[in-house]
Amino acid sequence: MSTPANLPKPEEPIAWSDPARRAAFERWLAAIDSPRLDAATLRAASADASFRRYFRVDAVDASASCIVMDAPPPQEDVRPFVHIARLIADAGLHAPQVLAADTAQGFLLLTDLGAQPYLAALQDAIGTGRPQRAEALMREALAALVQWQQRVDASSLPPYDEALLRRELALFPEWCVAREYGVTWTPAQQAAWDAACALLVESALAQPTVAVHRDWMPRNLMVAEPNPGILDFQDAVRGPITYDVASMLRDAFISWDEAEEIDHAVRYWQQARDASLPVDEDFGEFWRQLEWMGLQRHLKVLGIFCRLKHRDGKPKYSEDLPRFFRYAHRVCMRYRGLGALAGLIEPLAGLQRASGHTF
Repeated sequence: MSTPANLPKPEEPIAWSDPARRAAFERWLAAIDSPRLDAATLRAASADASFRRYFRVDAVDASASCIVMDAPPPQEDVRPFVHIARLIADAGLHAPQVLAADTAQGFLLLTDLGAQPYLAALQDAIGTGRPQRAEALMREALAALVQWQQRVDASSLPPYDEALLRRELALFPEWCVAREYGVTWTPAQQAAWDAACALLVESALAQPTVAVHRDWMPRNLMVAEPNPGILDFQDAVRGPITYDVASMLRDAFISWDEAEEIDHAVRYWQQARDASLPVDEDFGEFWRQLEWMGLQRHLKVLGIFCRLKHRDGKPKYSEDLPRFFRYAHRVCMRYRGLGALAGLIEPLAGLQRASGHTF
């Protein structure tokens, strides 16, 4: 999962913990002859919550810049990225092209989609009172998602199956409940959690399947031509059709009023129907599926952000825990069968059932 890019300052030198890997990288970069690269211009482009790093480097003739991915094995495997980049290109969508690759060592040279993330553009549009600009960006992102679901061949992607759904859900009790908050559930509370997980997994597996990006959100889209540019797609799977819509509408770093969420969801749903995608013909049922899918994702993210803090020494991500607790609690309170899950969330997040709940 991609998370906030804590960008190093341009003047900071690129650090290498392994001198042998640095030497291998420099040899690989120097051997690329098309385009010829000016190694002296190498600088940080963005960081990632994973072990991947991204650098920007200029061509010798200054005609363009490129992006270099440093994804050290065995923690990272760039082969899915290369494969899915090809699927995206075949679908007529805009993603980085792989110009050179050393898949064994985890080095990729990619086309550069620019430096304007969707998230920054949306925040600027909202902050400067330009709702029409924000609306246009969201429409283009959702139209591209329809094209992704319609044209990206999902047959070669791993399934978003019950085992994966349950592994993701298990991150919440392990890292958020036990590690972040030091809470041990009673047998009754554990049973309530198990029952809620069963409902969420059943709902996800009942949905029609398409190619699922797994992080289709503003931070992983770029303002580009054609718009949007698509990033961070290496974890794509074949799974529930509502997953990526939920990711876009209930994002880690920007929240919409529910009326705006529903408006965007209706527009997506109608476009998907027009494209003969297998969304439910009843929008109310589609919205429930989206909310339950989003709840599964948000419980996973709560676990991941706490794991980043405690295991990986990246505490910044936990600052967004309140946003995800709000997302999750709102859904739990709305649907029969999920009220007990709300009761598990409330003491962690300081939420209250009363009308004046404190979140």
